[in-house]
Amino acid sequence: MSEQHDAASHETPEQEPDFARPGERTAAPRRTIPEHESLAETAYQIVHDEAMLDGNARMNLATFVGTWMDEQAQRIYADAFDKNMIDKDEYPRTAAIEEHCWRMLADLWHAPDPSKAIGTSTVGSSEACMLAGLAFKRRWQHARRAGGHDTDRPNLVMSSAVQVCWEKFCNYFDVEARFVPISEAHKTLDGHDLEHRIDERTIGVVAIMGVTYTGMYEPVAKIAAALDAIQAKTGLDVPLHVDGASGAMVAPFLQPDLEWDFRLDRVHSINTSGHKYGLTYPGLGWAVWRDASLLPEDLVFQVSYLGGRMPTFALNFSRPGAQVLLQYYTFLRLGRDGYRTVQQTCQDVAVHLAKGIAAIGAFELWNDGTDIPVFAWRLKPGHTSNWNLYHLQERLRTKGWLVPAYPMPDALTDLTVQRIVVRNGLSMDLAGELLDDIRTETAYLDGLEAPMPAEGLHSGFHH
Repeated sequence: MSEQHDAASHETPEQEPDFARPGERTAAPRRTIPEHESLAETAYQIVHDEAMLDGNARMNLATFVGTWMDEQAQRIYADAFDKNMIDKDEYPRTAAIEEHCWRMLADLWHAPDPSKAIGTSTVGSSEACMLAGLAFKRRWQHARRAGGHDTDRPNLVMSSAVQVCWEKFCNYFDVEARFVPISEAHKTLDGHDLEHRIDERTIGVVAIMGVTYTGMYEPVAKIAAALDAIQAKTGLDVPLHVDGASGAMVAPFLQPDLEWDFRLDRVHSINTSGHKYGLTYPGLGWAVWRDASLLPEDLVFQVSYLGGRMPTFALNFSRPGAQVLLQYYTFLRLGRDGYRTVQQTCQDVAVHLAKGIAAIGAFELWNDGTDIPVFAWRLKPGHTSNWNLYHLQERLRTKGWLVPAYPMPDALTDLTVQRIVVRNGLSMDLAGELLDDIRTETAYLDGLEAPMPAEGLHSGFHH
């Protein structure tokens, strides 16, 4: 008996029960690096368990960012964890694949001659938007100087519902942001009132294919026509950038006849997120210009590549190359037919959910998911004073669903909406479970005999 006890007392940490090892028996440090090493298994378990508290990413209906890829994509990802996208000398095939991808996008978006287009991968759409904004600003500066004018006080015109990256661009690069407020009558930037915000210092206008707040397309052709009319009246030739973070990878497949891209001469550049409806994991965006002449040469750096020179235009330096390979894999794996099938399935689920929520009786749809597979709703005016959409948001969170409620932007800040983003991976079966939970929690809230407390409630959306 004593021999058995003596042997047990000398067990190595690897032989101890998993959650009784050194490191698991005490809280992990939060503010300082520990003095001593731990077993790889122990460190893994601590990090895994803490990240587990985030919840299930596929039940996060707030994010546009992809949360599912197939097994082959995961293998490609793992094979390329160590590749740095900026090292084009060391990883020339990854650099070549990056070019394959943006040329495919130039073709998808109807560039007049994709061989004359130019583009780049980025960390996400935010970087791509900033690059497009910089190209606008630099071209405007060159034109002003050539005409003997000053280059002070440039401005950029956009909807009040733009993603916050555009506000950051204007802040970081000293550009005045001129917002056109959305309203009940004008739910998106639609060309209305543009002439009162555009002048000789306007570097460009941003149109959104898939407004982050609601998922609605802004009518790019209508905005372009308004700019044509302004040019005819004033002589001001103002270019368009299309922020297609989501819609640029949906519209070509679900609304192929909709003119929003390089078919409109006024559209200089387009960005999209590979990691949204491009269907890759997080960390990838794309920016494409219809013609290399629209990207000022003094913004482009030349790097050595395959014995020659390759242009590069980016804000970030070192960044993962794996996501670029994932995008190429997805293009090859799905093709246009596959993308059409995936996006149509997502839209079918979105429309099904929208109809189901509209039928509950407590809500009014702001839009119905027939642009990108995203829609928003609000409480019917006068329906109840006992609860609001923030309460429904919290009730759904207890079931594991993240369905954000938030105020609309300037001029509509007194209006609160709730939004669902349908991504690849939200099946019709899961959508049915979600709809049942929304019905159940709405019935619970409608059954209250007194108002719910409002303390501690907050917006579930910060973009």
